[in-house]
Amino acid sequence: MLQHSLEIRVAYQETDGQRRVHHANYLNYFERGRVEMLRSFGHDYKGIEDRGMMFVVTEMNVRYFAPADFDDVLTITTEVVELRKVRMRHRYTIRRGDTVLVEADSVIACVDRNGKPARLPDLTPVHQPDKELAS
Repeated sequence: MLQHSLEIRVAYQETDGQRRVHHANYLNYFERGRVEMLRSFGHDYKGIEDRGMMFVVTEMNVRYFAPADFDDVLTITTEVVELRKVRMRHRYTIRRGDTVLVEADSVIACVDRNGKPARLPDLTPVHQPDKELAS
């Protein structure tokens, strides 16, 4: 289905006292991956919200295999594995080089301004994604 990769460098403030990425920061990485995937396909998340729709996380399952450290360059791969009327399922893989550090799955629902389920907007790619390096 839809897939996108984003490279990031681990910032110092994302780490704990041992200079390892704090486990909660991976949720931010997944969010960043989803937003940048939409952008790479020509969709603007801010514009989706301006039209009265929001994406909310209804389920998240994370599996940690190895730590990431301050200043590591990581690749976040975000994939849409299922699209339904009001929700979508993503799969994430975070790697340092060839080493898989974290895998996760999420379910994201679309809701209106009142928090009621809303039909997903058309997320068909306008163009093919680019690989990016974000700092």
